[in-house]
Amino acid sequence: MTTLIGLIIGSLIGVSVLLFFYSLSKLKGEVPDEDRAYMDELPPMLRMLWPLVNFFEYHLTCRFPPDLLEKAHKSLRETGVGYLMSAEQYYALRILSALIAGGLTLFCIVALHGSAYEWAAIIGVLGYFYPLIWLSDVRKRRRKEVLKSLPVYLDFITLGVEAGLNLTGAIKQSMEKGPPGALRHEFYMVVRDLRAGVPRADALRRMETRLDMQEITAFVGAVIQAEKMGARLGQVLRMQAEQRRIERFQRAEKLAMEAPVKLILPLIMFIFPVTFIVLAFPIVMKFMQEGML
Repeated sequence: MTTLIGLIIGSLIGVSVLLFFYSLSKLKGEVPDEDRAYMDELPPMLRMLWPLVNFFEYHLTCRFPPDLLEKAHKSLRETGVGYLMSAEQYYALRILSALIAGGLTLFCIVALHGSAYEWAAIIGVLGYFYPLIWLSDVRKRRRKEVLKSLPVYLDFITLGVEAGLNLTGAIKQSMEKGPPGALRHEFYMVVRDLRAGVPRADALRRMETRLDMQEITAFVGAVIQAEKMGARLGQVLRMQAEQRRIERFQRAEKLAMEAPVKLILPLIMFIFPVTFIVLAFPIVMKFMQEGML
């Protein structure tokens, strides 16, 4: 009797597993193929997880509130990741990250015969917020990169305009001569919008919206105002380049002045104690040899 009950339970479990995988295969078959012709190439690690990301996007995150998705889309656009994934895929990646982090933690706990299962939930929550931290770090690096290369691109654009090129031609020349990075990609997007028939002012405003930086806003506003008023564009661009260069030098001075203050904590916690130990060790050993300690 016991054997029969065990066989029935085992059969039910086997059928349940088969039905589960059959349901997953049917759900996976409903996911349409993604067209990434106009998207950035996926990193190797993310390419391995992308089928699961598309699965969660199609069946779950596409039903998230529009306001939440719009906020994520804005963050992705400001960091340049908007051409790598959509807002729905971003939230799908966060859910997948939480499941992977929590699952690996649970597997380690079971393998080590532990009982602290609450750590699986804690690590899962951290895994959910890890893409958010990564996105914030990418945004900071992108802003620094744009601020560093902006004066160089403004110089190239100014030289092109003063040499007789229009603004579009000067931007193209700056893309060929300027350093690679986020700002070159943004100017490429401006040129692509211009080729698609978008007015120049609207194309520049789009770049301003994507970057959401005060320096880019000042540059775009100055160019649009100069074109409306009929002012000399080369002179306006030269003033903008000089202003950005002064600001870059002031940021470098600020960082240089902050460096001694930031070094105080490492000095107190790590360098000073080791120095005192090195200086005091011979003295202590001398007193010990003479029996004074």
